[in-house]
Amino acid sequence: MQFTDTETQTLDIDAAQLCQQYGSPLYVYQGSIIRRKVQALQEAFSGVTMKIKYACKANTNLAVLRLMRELGVELDVVSPGEFEMGKYAGYAPEQMTFTPSGVPYEEVRTAVDEGATVNVDSISLLEWFGQTYGSSKPCLIRLKPNVTAGGHDKIMTAHPDSKFGISVTLLDDILAFVNKYSINVIGLHQHTGSDIKEAEPFLKAARVLFEAAMHFPNLQIIDLGGGFKVGYKPDDAVTDMQHLGAEITEGFRAFCARYGRELQLWFEPGKYLVSECGYLLTTATVVKEDPARTFVHVDSGLNHLIRPMMYGSYHHILNTTNPDGPLKTYNVVGYICETDTFATDRELPEVRPGDVLAFLNAGAYGFTMSSNYNARYRPAEVLVDQGEARLVRRRETLDDLLRTQIDL
Repeated sequence: MQFTDTETQTLDIDAAQLCQQYGSPLYVYQGSIIRRKVQALQEAFSGVTMKIKYACKANTNLAVLRLMRELGVELDVVSPGEFEMGKYAGYAPEQMTFTPSGVPYEEVRTAVDEGATVNVDSISLLEWFGQTYGSSKPCLIRLKPNVTAGGHDKIMTAHPDSKFGISVTLLDDILAFVNKYSINVIGLHQHTGSDIKEAEPFLKAARVLFEAAMHFPNLQIIDLGGGFKVGYKPDDAVTDMQHLGAEITEGFRAFCARYGRELQLWFEPGKYLVSECGYLLTTATVVKEDPARTFVHVDSGLNHLIRPMMYGSYHHILNTTNPDGPLKTYNVVGYICETDTFATDRELPEVRPGDVLAFLNAGAYGFTMSSNYNARYRPAEVLVDQGEARLVRRRETLDDLLRTQIDL
């Protein structure tokens, strides 16, 4: 059985066979799509010195991290745990950028002392960094350009009310601390938000960074974050990477000419690299006919894929067992003792108990946001790459739920 993602890529393995071998529900990642996404980004920005820093909060499976490292992609981490997982996957600390958000300073100290470069995201952290390191350690400064962009209010990160970064209106204060402590600022960073398909929001934020950059004479890096749009629905609009690359490259090269030398251009994509590689395979347990709705219950829930309930996100669903069945309209729901609706009024080929349903775009913020709510086990993960399917995380057991509890 083959099924396709929103960019017509196929997973050439029988979904039912995977579930039979590894259990249901099951996360499956397709390495070929990660490879293709990395290549598309590299080709789009071939005209500048560009570095990809994978925002690994999207998916921290070690097999995925190791594949990124194989492809020459470095890491952006946001916690000590991600930092340690990066090292475990073979990354040197120098290959990782630490982008905290209001964390204890000791977390920053640990990362910096081991060799990571920090994105400073508050005036208070900037002052602490200057007092602690002076000019001895490099840093980037995360500016908030006060630009509103992104597909959902929960994933916009650069508007005036966002908690992320230091407002560009505080540039004088930033410069005062940089000069007072001779802080070695090697880059300026911003992340506008997610699900951005046009070049203009990136360029609008970049122009703010370019103007601010003229006040920092020793820059090496301009970091424009990530947030490229991926396809969720069939025929969904996505970021035209070639067009976006050409537009941003032109603006960046003009800035470098004005600045007086060539800098590196960094991006920190997360979802763009891994969203479409991932599938959550579930099994239909009950088909419940109701006067108002027909419900399809599956053996998973918001504990495994919270995005539909948290963001109202759309995940295309395929009936891999009965793809040619007559179309019927369903509410697809989970087994959690909460409202956990995956899809409302969704047209699917007739679903019968035992059918394996595939949720697409589950490679980003799926497993990493999962939980043990209702004392449910998290599923196994399988990586399919270069013709081989291999287990990269086993299914949890009761022992895993009890491991950290103390029995008095």
